[in-house]
Parts: sequence; C-alpha cells; structure tokens
Amino acid sequence: MADSKDFLLEIGTEEMPSAPLNNAVKQIGSLVEKGLDEAGLAHGGVRVVSSPRRLAVLVSSVATATDEVHEVKRGPAAKIAFDEEGNPTKAAAGFARKFGIQASELVRRVDADGREYVFAEKSIPSLPAVPILTRLSEETIAGLQWPNYRSQRWGSEHATFVRPIRWICALLGQDVVPVTYADVTSGNVTRGHRVLGPGEHVVSEPSAYEAVLGSCGVLSAERRRQVILDGVRKVEEERGGARVDMPKKVFDEVVNLCEWPTVLVGTFDEEFLAVPHEIICESMLSNQRYFPIYDSEGNLTREFVVVSNADPACSERVVDGNERVVRARLYDAKFFYDEDLRHPLEYYVPKLSSVVFQEKLGTVLQKTERMEAIAPAVATGAGEGEDIARLAGRAAHLAKADLVTQAVVEFTSQQGVMGGYYAKASGEDDRVADAIRDHYRPRFSGDELPQGIVGKCVAVADKLDTVCGMFAIDEPPTGSSDPFAVRRSALGVIAILRTLPQVSLPALIERSLKAYADQGLEFDTEKVASDVASFFASRLSAIARDEGISPDTIDAVSGVGVIDPDEFLQRAHALEDARSEAPELFDDLATAYSRAAHLADPSLGSEADEASMGEAELALLEACRQGEANVEKALANRDYPAVCRALAELREPIDRFFDDVLVMDEDTRVRENRLRLLNRFAGVFSGVANIGALSKKK
Repeated sequence: MADSKDFLLEIGTEEMPSAPLNNAVKQIGSLVEKGLDEAGLAHGGVRVVSSPRRLAVLVSSVATATDEVHEVKRGPAAKIAFDEEGNPTKAAAGFARKFGIQASELVRRVDADGREYVFAEKSIPSLPAVPILTRLSEETIAGLQWPNYRSQRWGSEHATFVRPIRWICALLGQDVVPVTYADVTSGNVTRGHRVLGPGEHVVSEPSAYEAVLGSCGVLSAERRRQVILDGVRKVEEERGGARVDMPKKVFDEVVNLCEWPTVLVGTFDEEFLAVPHEIICESMLSNQRYFPIYDSEGNLTREFVVVSNADPACSERVVDGNERVVRARLYDAKFFYDEDLRHPLEYYVPKLSSVVFQEKLGTVLQKTERMEAIAPAVATGAGEGEDIARLAGRAAHLAKADLVTQAVVEFTSQQGVMGGYYAKASGEDDRVADAIRDHYRPRFSGDELPQGIVGKCVAVADKLDTVCGMFAIDEPPTGSSDPFAVRRSALGVIAILRTLPQVSLPALIERSLKAYADQGLEFDTEKVASDVASFFASRLSAIARDEGISPDTIDAVSGVGVIDPDEFLQRAHALEDARSEAPELFDDLATAYSRAAHLADPSLGSEADEASMGEAELALLEACRQGEANVEKALANRDYPAVCRALAELREPIDRFFDDVLVMDEDTRVRENRLRLLNRFAGVFSGVANIGALSKKK
C-alpha cells in the first residue's frame, strides 16, 4: 500500500460575496472527495476552510499513488464463448466488452470444477498522486457553480471565477502540487489579513495551514462564528438581559464579511427612537449589517452591534465611523417617515392607480377595489356582524396605500407594517390598523397568521384575489414558474380558513371572480371556478399528506369535492383515524361500496318497495335510513368521527345483503327493486367520501 500525506488546495481571491461563498463551501468538499474516489486515491477526512478571500480544502492521509490493480473475472464456458472454428461468439464479445477488453484478449483456462471457461484479466499499474491532484484541482476550480452570480474574468485569460483569483496554494505533504488556472500558478504560500497579516506567508505543509492563517489574522468560518456569538453574548449580559437582534441570513453574511472579527457597540441619537423600529432596524440590518439591541422589556435601544474586520487597536475609530454612517441612514428613514405623515393614509389610495398589479389584471387600485368586495364577505361568512364587515372593507380599502409612501418605496419589506403605523396616525380604528399591518401574513410556511378577525378577512381577500386573477387570465403557476406566488397565496388562504371553519371557500371564489367580471375582465366563469377549486384541492391534498394521511384516504375525501380547508382536513383525519382503529372493517366496507356502486343504476332512483323485500334487504334498508339520519346530524354538527362511525354501521347489513341476495335476479321487477336499494346505500356515502377509493390499493 502507498504512503500517505495530507493534501491542501487553497484558492485565494478578491473578497467574495457571502451567498456564493456559502454555496461554494457546500460544493468544493464533495467535488474533491468524488474526484479522489474516482481516481482511486485512498484518503481520509475532508475539511473545508473558508473566509472572504479564500476557499480551501484539507484532505488527510491522501495516498501518494494509486494501488496497482490486477483483476480476474470468470466468464462463460469455453464451448459457449467460442464456436467450433474457435471464433468468439456474441457471449464472449459481450463479456469482454463489459470488462473493457477485446474478445481476443480473453484467456481459456480450466477452473476448479474441471470445466474450461474464459477469463478476463486486467492489470492497472500504480499511478503517482501528484498528476492526479493537479488535474483534480484544476477541474475543481473550473467546476464550481455560481448560481445567480455572474463570474468574472481578469487579465487576458478566458477562465472565470466569482472574483479574480490572486493565488493558489496546493500541497501534498511538503511538496507543491503544480496547478495553473487563469494564469495563476500554485505555490506554497497563502496571504493573510489585509491589515493584521499582509503579504505572503509560507505554508510548510497542510497540517500547519490553519495555524499559519491564525498567525496572520485569519480565522476559519467556525471560529469566526463562535467569536461573534461570544461577543454578542457578552454584550447582552453586560446590559442585564438585553437581546441583540441577529437574523440568521444577516448573521451568516456578517460571518463572511470578516476574517478577524471584533464585536463592538455603537449608538445613535435619541430622536430616531420616535421612528417605527421596523424601518430603523431594516436600515441597520440590510444596509450596514448592524445588529439592533433591544432591552429586557423588548424596546429598541439606541445601541447597536458592529462586527469589525479592522485592527482591534482601532476599535474606537471604527465605532465612530460606523456611528456617522448609521446617523446618515437613520436621518433618511426619519425624513421619509415624517414626510409620509404629512398626509392621512387615505390620501395615498388614488395614487395606486399608477402602480400595475399585473398587466392583464390592472392596477393595485383595482385590486384594492376587488379586495373591498371580498373582505366583508369573509367576515359575513365567518358569522361576524355588520360592524366587523364594515371594518374589513375599510381595512381592505387602505391595505395597499402604503405602497406609494416614501418609507415603503425605500424599505419594501415593510409594506403593510408602515401602513399600520400610518393608519393609527390617521385616526383609523385600531382593528383596521392592525389588519393593514398583518394582511400579508402568513408570508411563508409556519409564519404567524393575522391576529384579529379583520386582518384575517383582508388577508384572505388579498391572497384569493391573486389566485383567482391568475387563473382567470389562464396564467396559473407551473412547475418552474410562479412569479406572483400563487401557491403561497393559496396556502395562506388555507391556513387562515382553517381558523374560520364557517367560511365557504367556494362562495368566496365565486365572489372573487364576480369582482373581476364587474371590472370588465372576460373569462369563462364556470371553468375558472372549477380550475381554482381543483387547485385548492391539490394544495389540501399535499397538506394532508404532510400531516400523515394516507393517499387513498385523501382520494376518498377529495372524491366528493370538499375544498373548505377545515372541513377537508377534519374529514381526512377522522377517516384516517377510523381506518387505523378498524382497518378490516373499512377495507370490507370499501369493497362492498365499490361493488354496490358498480351494480347501482342511478336512473332507477332510490325508492325501493318494502313489500317485496326479504329479511336481508329489509335490514339493509333500515340501516340506510338510520345511516342517513346519523350522517346528516353528524355533518350538521361537524362531528366527522361520528360520520365515520355511522358509515361503519353499514358494513354488517351490506355484507349480509350480498351473502344472501342475488341482485341480478331474472325477474326484472325484483332486480330493479334491489338496484334501487343499492342506490340508496350508495347515497348514504354521497357528500361524505368516496369510500370506494379505499379499495383501490388492493
């Protein structure tokens, strides 16, 4: 077996953006490991080290050469492999081709069983590791993908990378592995922090790499992350339970903006605390990557955390510079806010006529008008009175007004939030202001729902209008395109309506499409309504699967066209639970139902003549009567487990019926009477579930 040495490949660059750097970190380790495995070079663990200016792979115990391979494989019997004239047959040619050799290279030999066979023998000599590592390194650098980022070229070369490559350090033990990419040639040096360790630093061997980095002001991503977390924790402790707001996305970016992090605290002027904290925090987080500090009671303070990449000896100057920057940013935010407050929120509504919602669906003002028609209908459907319906309409009228305010134009993620502030400042009802603030929720899976009923009404109106509109113009989401987030809107509607079980989704779809028709949009109302209902049904089925409901149960519930979210999912869970408690009973019931539905003739009706019935028929008729009553009562009370119990009681009488009765009797009158009874039996299930779907798994 060959000796082994550690391997290092470091790609040194100009500062890389955080997102592509994180993406490259995920790729490079697997690319190198896969290349080593395919080349037959034995190796140990693979570790990735990264900073804004470098992307490196450390591989322990890489063999200095591949193992020599001598492989022998037995093929078909010689008499099958060669014809009478000694020429190879198709069997021999196929065996040789599979092994990667010519048929003429096959060897005939008697094996241990005394029979003659053909054997394929292949010898692969040992190959030195360095040429393999050279090729692998160059292919890895070229093979890194940079989605959503345009790669750059430099010098006179055509090769690209996300940022210009300035050095390559490639070592196998103490030996330099020759690597060339875009006119940059590998060596045994790395480069340190631009201030704390400028210039080139020799790496004697891969095992010394991270120690060299540490000595010249560069920490690995894991160590940088921990240094920042420790520093933030200390800031919080010193302030007695304060909380530093560190969204994961921004925190990950900050980790990749520095090589030697120092956690510092700056302050801004008291006057800015009068501005809504959402835009203050967004300004700091999105523009400067500063972390706001909240006190123990959850109030925003004047302080913020800065993660510096400078010399710690210059911290005072760094803090002063960042305070100057944040002051300018916050003055802008305060100016926008103060300017917006010069007018009531109502003032901005007509300006929505200049904002296009969708080319074929008109402006945001037209969307607002449609929302005003839908939101009160949601409130009424939920059983609320005229006062709530009026507030829902008012909130829908004002919901989009902040889109044309200066603050939201600058801080787009605060749409709705700023509208809530402006509504309160304009003297609107608190419930209206809260609804405006919340109506974009839920924005993603697991997000909070709007807090109040008014907010829920407006949110449903907004999201349903989007769904119905895109189907009305025949631009539903596809597998690769959903620019208006129709799927997310539908999931939001479902999440909210699960908390409003009285609301009829089909009625709201009808109301939404009418609002489009009233504005002059032409479409086939019946077809679009059906398409929208099917779309919601598919979303509900996906949710049911995620909640552990089996596919055939979902098919059974879907078969009756229920799309009200709470009802659909409650029915599905109730049927799933009933099946799990009595699997044989429901399997038998599903089989019997399928048989009955197959024989039934709806054209005959369901009124059977009792006078000509036998005992088994009368028992089934009575069970159907009782089942109809029980199902009707349970559905009225939304007691879906009771519905399942009522259906289960039909299993015994229908089994007895099929055991004792010949349905297709030669006497036409008798046969049709029995078919009417089966029609009635099948009718008990109509509107509950297509129980026959439960038998399709067999």
